[in-house]
Amino acid sequence: MDPGYRSPLVDLFLKGEAARDVRLLAARGLLPRPAREQVALLIVLADDPDPEIAAHARATMNRLPREAMADFLTGDAPAELRAFLDARDAEPADAPRSDASAPPGPSEAGAAASGDATGPVSSNAAGDAEVEQTEEEEDSRLVSTLPIAERLKLATKGTREQRSQLIRDSNRIVATAVLTSPKLTESEVEAFAKMGNVSEDVLRIIGTNRGWLKNYGIVLAVTKNPKTPPAISMQLMHRLTEKDIKMLTTDRNVPEALRLGARRVLTKAKHG
Repeated sequence: MDPGYRSPLVDLFLKGEAARDVRLLAARGLLPRPAREQVALLIVLADDPDPEIAAHARATMNRLPREAMADFLTGDAPAELRAFLDARDAEPADAPRSDASAPPGPSEAGAAASGDATGPVSSNAAGDAEVEQTEEEEDSRLVSTLPIAERLKLATKGTREQRSQLIRDSNRIVATAVLTSPKLTESEVEAFAKMGNVSEDVLRIIGTNRGWLKNYGIVLAVTKNPKTPPAISMQLMHRLTEKDIKMLTTDRNVPEALRLGARRVLTKAKHG
C-alpha cells in the first residue's frame, strides 16, 4: 500500500528493494527515522509478503496512539489509507514473539559512535596530523562495522565526516538516509555529487531535488558524474552555461550520449 507520504527511503521499501533484516527492523519500529517516515514504513510493511514482517508491522501500529498518526489523516489522505488506519484498532497485536520485547512504538536503536574524539596534544605538527589521520581511519572502520540501525542514526544525526562516509555505504537505505539529514548542507550535497563511488540512487535523488538544483555547482556536478543516469544528466545539461556544455563535448569521463547531446545543443545554438 502507498502510505500517502513519500521519501527516498519509503520509495525503496515500496519498490521492494529493502533487505529482509531491514524490513524486520522497520516493522518492529527499530529504525531510527523521523516519526512520520516510520509510520509510513509501517503502513507499507503491513502488506509485506513475508507474514512475520507484516504481523510485526501491524502489531507495532496497534501499539501506537492514534495521535501519532494524525498527520496521515489529513483531508487529502487516500481513502484506502483512511480505511486501513480505521481498521487497525480492531486488529489484535499478534506479532511473533522475539528474544527482546519490542518497544511500545518507533524508537531509536542503540547509542551511536561519536566522531568527535580528539587526539593528544603534541608539539610536533607532523605528528599531530599523523595521529589525527589514524583516528579518522579508526573512526571510519568503526562506523562501517556498526549495525544498520546505528548507521542509519549516524546518517541523519552524525557528523559531517560520518555523512561523507555513509553516503558511500554499500547499503542503499543507509546511503539515501544521509540525504534526509537535517544537518546536511548544500556544499556537502555538491561534494557527494562529485564522488565517483556513490550509487545511482544517490545521484538520482540529488538530480531530482528542486531545492538543490537551484545551486549551479550541484547541477554541474550531477551532470558531469559518469554514474548519473543519462536521462537525468541529459535533462540537467540544458541548465548549464555554454562554456560548461562545450567542456562536456570533450569530457571522456561522461557517457558518449551526453557528449553527443552537448554537441547537438551547441550546434543548435550556433545556427539558431
